[in-house]
Amino acid sequence: MNHIAPLHYVRTPMLDIAYEAHGPADGEVAILLHGFPYDPRGYDDIAPALAARGLRVLVPYLRGYGPTRFINAHIMRSGQQAALAKDLLDFMDALSIEKAALAGYDWGGRAACIVAALWPKRVRCLVTGDGYNIQDIAASIKPRSAITEHRLWYQFYFHTQRGVDGLTAKRRELCELLWSLWSPSWAHGPNLYSQTAPSFDNPDFVEVVIHSYRHRFMYAPGDPTLEGIEQALVQPPAISVPSISLCGADDGVGPAPVLDDDQGRFSGFYRRRVLPGVGHNIPQEAPQATLEALIEVLDRTGND
Repeated sequence: MNHIAPLHYVRTPMLDIAYEAHGPADGEVAILLHGFPYDPRGYDDIAPALAARGLRVLVPYLRGYGPTRFINAHIMRSGQQAALAKDLLDFMDALSIEKAALAGYDWGGRAACIVAALWPKRVRCLVTGDGYNIQDIAASIKPRSAITEHRLWYQFYFHTQRGVDGLTAKRRELCELLWSLWSPSWAHGPNLYSQTAPSFDNPDFVEVVIHSYRHRFMYAPGDPTLEGIEQALVQPPAISVPSISLCGADDGVGPAPVLDDDQGRFSGFYRRRVLPGVGHNIPQEAPQATLEALIEVLDRTGND
């Protein structure tokens, strides 16, 4: 199903953020955040259902995606985790949102986890794809298992000029391949990809993506204006807000481990659910499970 809502824009210190809005303007706010290489279409079967419960549901395009644009040429096209978190915080500030429920996966889940960890008073509750996905950048230099390194081939590709050229020239082909590799059991993925692919035509997409995958391995410096956030993440902060982690059992890039090694990173209510037959694009592959998780943590706050 396709439930594209009207497009809105808000200016932050770095971006003109494009976002889709559902539900009443005075409702409690839920912000749904996509990852790479995805876009707001991942929430088409979730946002209207939340809006029907009276929530104001906002689904932004991340930096480098769709109609979102940097406000000037001088701002670094950073894709580092601190940039994603700061964008989310700036988005909330620009719209005068004091507190919101957050849901996200991949890049969007990283932004949501960081804001929940560092600014818990701004977060009502959290649904995160693949648990605690704040990057431990200092540990990134340690080799991992051979199968894990194999799954990260695209990241190593992006460390090279060949990868930059390949993403520039063949971004739709490459991202379609990632969709298929990361969600191998998702029958509808091939037919839905064409709805999302235009978001990768953003003029900053390549630069933001390349920086994201280089910065996390310490192969590129970060935006100096965001160093304070990065430093706050060096000793991984706990997440105290009510949280549910959803993991795809068939995730082709980051399969869910048998044991939940993220549990110690959550100091409040926390549940982990491994979803059979689901890959990396969790909300689009498992909208009902994602919706149920959001409703559960929303209800725990007592304000819905």
